[in-house]
Amino acid sequence: QVQLVESGGGLVQPGGSLNLSCAASGNIFSIHAMGWYRQAPRKERELVATAISDGDLVYAGSVKGRFTISRDRAKNTVYLQMHSLKLEDTAVYYCRLEKWGDVHAYWGQGTQVTVSS
Repeated sequence: QVQLVESGGGLVQPGGSLNLSCAASGNIFSIHAMGWYRQAPRKERELVATAISDGDLVYAGSVKGRFTISRDRAKNTVYLQMHSLKLEDTAVYYCRLEKWGDVHAYWGQGTQVTVSS
């Protein structure tokens, strides 16, 4: 099994910054990708950013230039640096992990990010 624990969410004013982290533990060999999704109230869960093992970084168009994803493979941890936050960034942010050879991806429990003045 794989366990994912997110941290770093909170309340921030528009234009502010937050840094999220997600630590993976358990049977975590052969990780293909680790990334972030988010789900706002009454909205579908959507991709924010993902870091693939070949080094590629993929961002949603809505966060390009504002968010930065990074992955520490030795620590099995993925980070999300969020800057210039907007009201529409308010959501629960979920960590997602993919492994080579596994049928299903793994999800964390989520961390709330609220952007409000």
